[in-house]
Amino acid sequence: QVQLVESGGGLVQPGGSLSVACVVSGSTIRWYTMSWYRQASGQERELVAQIFSYSTITKYVESVKGRFTISRDDAKNTVYLQMNSLKPEDTAVYYCAASRPGDPTYWGQGTQVTVSS
Repeated sequence: QVQLVESGGGLVQPGGSLSVACVVSGSTIRWYTMSWYRQASGQERELVAQIFSYSTITKYVESVKGRFTISRDDAKNTVYLQMNSLKPEDTAVYYCAASRPGDPTYWGQGTQVTVSS
């Protein structure tokens, strides 16, 4: 069974940085496109960043380009999201997801990121 566990969320001031991690067990992350989503209170879940299977190709939502970086450590079966120059509007629960054709999408439980002074 594939399981995803996020960590690293917390409270940070505007302009600060935070890194969240997602450890995957039960499978090999390089088989999957790994994604970070976020959901702010009262809003729909939004795709933030992706790193594609068997590659280092990445994709970002426009609002985080130049500030967030998604990366993957295959040896640790872990995907990261480095978030810099954080803004209050980045406040959300951040979810990790693993997807590939023919499989269901697997989700983590989420980690809260709050950007506030």
